[in-house]
Amino acid sequence: MAFVTTIDPALTGPDQIVLQNLYQDLHRRTSVRGQDQDSKARNPVPNKEVTQPRSPGVCSPSKARDDTDVTSLKSFNEPSSPAFEPTVFTIWNATDLNPVLDAYVIRPYSRLAQTALRHPTDVVFLTHIILYLSTIVPSAIYLLAPGNFIWSHGVLHTVFTMWCAGPFTLLLHNHIHNNGIFRKDVWWARWADWGFPYVLEPLMGHTWDSYFYHHVKHHHVEGNGPNDLSSTLRYQRDAPLDFAHYFFRFFLLVWYDLPMYFVRTNKHSLAIRAFLSEIISYTFFATMTYYNAKAATFVFLLPFVLLRFGLMVGNWGQHALVDESNRHSFNDGYHTAHHLNPLRHWRDQPSHFLAQKSAYSNGRALVFHDMDYIMLTIRLLSKDYTYIARRFVPINEEQARMNVAEVEQMLKTKTRKFSEQEIRGKFKL
Repeated sequence: MAFVTTIDPALTGPDQIVLQNLYQDLHRRTSVRGQDQDSKARNPVPNKEVTQPRSPGVCSPSKARDDTDVTSLKSFNEPSSPAFEPTVFTIWNATDLNPVLDAYVIRPYSRLAQTALRHPTDVVFLTHIILYLSTIVPSAIYLLAPGNFIWSHGVLHTVFTMWCAGPFTLLLHNHIHNNGIFRKDVWWARWADWGFPYVLEPLMGHTWDSYFYHHVKHHHVEGNGPNDLSSTLRYQRDAPLDFAHYFFRFFLLVWYDLPMYFVRTNKHSLAIRAFLSEIISYTFFATMTYYNAKAATFVFLLPFVLLRFGLMVGNWGQHALVDESNRHSFNDGYHTAHHLNPLRHWRDQPSHFLAQKSAYSNGRALVFHDMDYIMLTIRLLSKDYTYIARRFVPINEEQARMNVAEVEQMLKTKTRKFSEQEIRGKFKL
């Protein structure tokens, strides 16, 4: 069975450039290897001719291509560049829009939005905040009002909320890592930056501020190590029962485990704040359930349960492929790069990856395409290694020599459970 080497046209332009670059590398390696084999077949006697070194200052074709691609990727993010293109929507690119609509509605909106945003590329964040405030918030208010609840509305509200929960969580992810998304020197933007999470978090399944405390102040400090409450090291990452334990431990005990982690690390202020954020949120959910049980179930409780399940599915996939040499995952979403520098802006990840491609190659990073981390979790728990292996993108010579079966075997070594002895040896505990 062969690798899948097509490029999904629905990918963003920068991601398509990255994949095309990696595939060109793969084609070059395959061609060179084929030429070497042909040469050996024609001339079995070793050739003692020494290859002349490349003249100083002359780049290899692959290095020149990398430099060109990195320059192109950076130009997309530079407002002064003619190639600059802010992200306005997650579903459509600018080329997908009606030219008249784009010229007279979308571009004026984008220019206005950029005056309030910290990064001119991030118009999409304001787009989504407007979407949620104009749909989910009024829908929730209507459902919670006495006498308004109907089952069909409740179901549709939860379905739409969960469809939006992924993008909102990524928006929140950028907010907590980059000290907000709006400019601080615009008074209304500064207040919007502070206020929108408190309005939207409980409606989207989050508890107030808990994502910040767990993700930034805990997870990125421990980095999936043995003291990380969401670490995957002690689990067999292709076993459904292990995942069930992983999820229920987080779902039922994070209100206690996270504050106690901060107590053990002498961060008592964080311990108090993390505990209060969970307890106050639970109290709010209970109060709203007492006030209107049916509406609160669809507005707060179901999104809370489903999102926490989704967060654990995502974290499992992001940190499923771990071996003794690196404890971060290597999959879609530039997750390794994010762990190496959590403050790097999301639009800079593709150019960073290509600029540091040799470092990721030497570090035996694993790259996949046409598969997100949720699908990775699903395929791992169903032990469908063939599906995963076929979407593997080799980025060094060792990986390029593997066939699908060999990639499957390699992946299986990276999902095994670590013993406590191995953990103590690796992390010097």
